[in-house]
Amino acid sequence: MSKVLVILKIFPEGLEVDLEKLKEKINILIKPEKMELEDIAFGLKAIKVSKIIDDDGSILEEIENKLKTIEGVSSVEVIHITRTI
Repeated sequence: MSKVLVILKIFPEGLEVDLEKLKEKINILIKPEKMELEDIAFGLKAIKVSKIIDDDGSILEEIENKLKTIEGVSSVEVIHITRTI
């Protein structure tokens, strides 16, 4: 089965959410290859996560659902998917 690189954007519930703790929880839950903060607006930041997974839609859905269960996460958005070499 081929692998795909998925980039997700994770939005916190608000400015009061500790993004470092949120990043730790994400790391424990899905072990991403890369995480970075991205400015959204008015001081709000999102966490951009890169993860390599098997090319199977159910795995991506499972990852999204896991991330949505984390306290402090408002929403999760898939922003890019590409096949790896």
